[in-house]
Amino acid sequence: MLNFDYHNPTRIAFGQGRIADLATLVPAQAKVLILVGGASAEKTGTLAEVRTALGARTHATFSGIEPNPSYETAMQAVAQIRREGFDFLLAVGGGSVIDAVKFIAAAVPFADGDPWTILEKHGRNVASALPFGTVLTLPATGSEMNNGAVITHRAKAAKLAFSSAHCFPVFSVLDPTKTYTLPPQQLANGVVDAFVHTVEQYLTYPVNALVQDRFAEGLLHTLIEVGPRLLAAPEPVYDDRANLVWAATTALNGFVGAGVPQDWATHMIGHELTATFHIDHARTLAVVLPALLNERRAAKREKLLQYGQRIWGISSGTEDERIDAAIERTRDFFERMGIATRLSAYGVGADAIDGLVAQLQAHGMTRLGEQREITPEVSRRILQAAL
Repeated sequence: MLNFDYHNPTRIAFGQGRIADLATLVPAQAKVLILVGGASAEKTGTLAEVRTALGARTHATFSGIEPNPSYETAMQAVAQIRREGFDFLLAVGGGSVIDAVKFIAAAVPFADGDPWTILEKHGRNVASALPFGTVLTLPATGSEMNNGAVITHRAKAAKLAFSSAHCFPVFSVLDPTKTYTLPPQQLANGVVDAFVHTVEQYLTYPVNALVQDRFAEGLLHTLIEVGPRLLAAPEPVYDDRANLVWAATTALNGFVGAGVPQDWATHMIGHELTATFHIDHARTLAVVLPALLNERRAAKREKLLQYGQRIWGISSGTEDERIDAAIERTRDFFERMGIATRLSAYGVGADAIDGLVAQLQAHGMTRLGEQREITPEVSRRILQAAL
């Protein structure tokens, strides 16, 4: 097992009715800006619950954060916060809103030029951030319990990630009933996003990290068990929603990845697909992962065999046959969740690959993966295999 530091300061308030706890979670004298995406939080009554819980605190609402949060929209919020003096931020939504709020929280006090450099330097230049909390309505990214975020610069067609110790949420409210109004597509996206987050930290090479491996395998089994039921249920089942919420949170709160090598190439390649073609993030992951696993089957051989046996029960056949079967079972799971796993299903053809590889190079994504062996040419092969 590799050396590691693990620290996660985010307080979790989990369960039905916990939005009322904002009355004590948010500082009594805070001037609060609530940040949301579209109109769903208002329509479902979640915003009304939040405002009631804030009581007499001064607060306002900023809306319009996109599903892939943009730098341009985030900077509008930064201007409002600086202008009106808000000192506490509250993200109400899914990972996109929370990611945007992390960037906004870091950008407000940023005094070293253009805040976009926070993304270009992946957060190394963040010296402070406004405090913020979250009310989760869409489980998927785990952003509610980590310090990372991904932001898209529309004008540059760039989607970059950053992280900073200053950007952990102070608290996150996780009420599984807030998922009851989600459409099937968003539920499916959440399951696949959490699944790939887990795989990125698990399917690398062995370092004898037994706890992390078994924890990751438990998450994968949970998502495989719960995912199809979420789509088939005529009415929401609280325990299934609760398990999805907690699985998505713990998939990326730092525990699974502590002391083990991590990949993240699927995400980096997927980001370029989202930035260029506006494909849902989780769907880009479902496209890239099977092709990447096949391309990297030699480097990932031991863990692919372990994954096949422990997750899919594949124990017969040659090693190559078992790896083939594990990758195919992964693709089949995504397809059963209603998510296509080929670029052609999203209208992306071979003529797009040169541009996608050029974008990876422009963004410094030239040595990806746990072994740093995924060069632009390897990324090209992965994208070609994903057609």
